[in-house]
Amino acid sequence: MLKTRHMILSGLFAAITALLAQISIPLPFSPVPITGQTLAVFLTGAVLGGRWGALSMLLYIFLGAIGLPVFHNAQGGLHIVLGPTGGYLWGFVLGSYLMGKITEKWSSYLAIVLGMFLCMAAYLLLGTIQLSFIAGLDLRQGLLLGAVPFLPLDIVKIFAAGALSFSIRQRLINAGLIK
Repeated sequence: MLKTRHMILSGLFAAITALLAQISIPLPFSPVPITGQTLAVFLTGAVLGGRWGALSMLLYIFLGAIGLPVFHNAQGGLHIVLGPTGGYLWGFVLGSYLMGKITEKWSSYLAIVLGMFLCMAAYLLLGTIQLSFIAGLDLRQGLLLGAVPFLPLDIVKIFAAGALSFSIRQRLINAGLIK
């Protein structure tokens, strides 16, 4: 029964990620927009844990890859996953997994926030690598276009998501919906 609940929650968090992806602010100097996706990724890993958080992000990528309009600006298609911003999507899977593993082991607010910083590092690293490769940039240029501009807002999102996810996780545990 718990497995079914986790599957439902994974689908729910994939849907939340798709909804928050529609909050998209283009940056004139970068092919990477500011989106609400990262807030959802932080929540997903912290609430669902490593395996189910990563599965949720894989589901999100799969839905977008087959053409559903779940990515920023209601886009979908394999070209997004394989394009300049696709590395961030793969980073969401890795980041959600890593931070989820941390929250499975330690459930304090500090551990959750530190896990979110690790999650951010994962998606920025994979995103920057794919952006640099696809766009023909060196790694320094990739960092300047695809990582540095996002750090201040992502750090704010981390502290907001940390408080929110700590509360959500405790309520789901108390309700017997997750362990």
